[in-house]
Amino acid sequence: MAKEIKVYILFIAFLVLHSFASKAATDGKALFQANCASCHNPIKKATGPALQGVDARVPSKEWLYSWIRNSASVIASGDAYANKIYAENAKTAMTAFPNLKNEEIDAIIVYVNEYKDPNANKAKESGATSEEPSSDNTLLYAILSIVMLMVIFILTQANKVLSRSANAKMGLPSPKDVPYYRNKAVIALFVALLVIGFGIWLTNGSELGRQKNYMPKQPIFYSHKVHAGINQINCLYCHAGAEKSRHAMIPSTNVCMNCHKQINEYTGAETHPLVDLEGNKIDGTKEIAKLYEYAGWDPVKKDYNRDAQGNIKATSPEWVKIHNLPDHVYFNHSLHVVSGKIDCQRCHGNIEQMDEVFQFADLSMGWCINCHRNTNVQFADNNYYSIFKKYHEEIKAGTRTDVKVSDIGGLECQKCHY
Repeated sequence: MAKEIKVYILFIAFLVLHSFASKAATDGKALFQANCASCHNPIKKATGPALQGVDARVPSKEWLYSWIRNSASVIASGDAYANKIYAENAKTAMTAFPNLKNEEIDAIIVYVNEYKDPNANKAKESGATSEEPSSDNTLLYAILSIVMLMVIFILTQANKVLSRSANAKMGLPSPKDVPYYRNKAVIALFVALLVIGFGIWLTNGSELGRQKNYMPKQPIFYSHKVHAGINQINCLYCHAGAEKSRHAMIPSTNVCMNCHKQINEYTGAETHPLVDLEGNKIDGTKEIAKLYEYAGWDPVKKDYNRDAQGNIKATSPEWVKIHNLPDHVYFNHSLHVVSGKIDCQRCHGNIEQMDEVFQFADLSMGWCINCHRNTNVQFADNNYYSIFKKYHEEIKAGTRTDVKVSDIGGLECQKCHY
């Protein structure tokens, strides 16, 4: 019986190692999503350049490690290639990631180089039925694990029968089988796995009341991909408050009508069909009609509907707020957008590629603090930071290459909690 327990323990240990190996295979994707996705896309230019093949474009892998950990110091060193990239990207410094290890950077590079465009195989209407093979080997691991479990079970039962036959032939008593649910070793192993599993869920699975990936239904299907992506409407045209106040502001229907008095139908259904998260096709023209109803606009008369007093019969859509912070947290959009020169995508993700907006980041305190620790303050031509004369002098003298948000009070409790 002791041998059988050892066999089972070895098998379970093998499964655990298999699961860790499977997890390690996907670490590149997880690291990319956590550190790079807010500014980069593997195959398309976003805030930063596309990353696929970046290891072949840069001077060396060691150069790439240095650039990712602290691009500002590489630029300051006078490196020609670094300054070329810096100039091509509107002289926007890349966020430093000093904590990323070489093997983690390598995993990210492997992921972006193997990345396949998820839209490349959308050719069902043309008769194409083949799809790109999935790089996820989870199903294969599961099948192999089940097969091995069956083999071990069969061998264990055969071992029991042979042992009993040998004992009977020699006149020796055979030990009684102890049920698995009463075996101390099995119980201890089960409890250990349960504790480990609960710890993993507690640290990674529990959102602790946060709303990451929250995507509520809105009264009008508004595609940011169509407006900000395809038509390249600047975020600040609709969210004008982001530069001037604490709140970014949800635009009124008057702002929408500046364009939609002339645009009364959606003509991009062939190039970009609108589909919601459940896969339902959305009629863009009907969504524009909903806007007209809220705005009180008559598309036939080309004028607003008015009451007897001449007031426009308009109501506001009941938009569902997506990004919510606790009441005890102070966040100022204008401080980050104007003074900090932070791109919208840093917090909201690639908003220009979203048909339905969702909360990209968890917006936790740890997430904000890590941003303050790693983000370089844009000192050049920024009068907001003119009072920090010491840092300006150190940068001119070459004793300092950059200034983090944490250096100017970004980690003080009173900055966000009051």
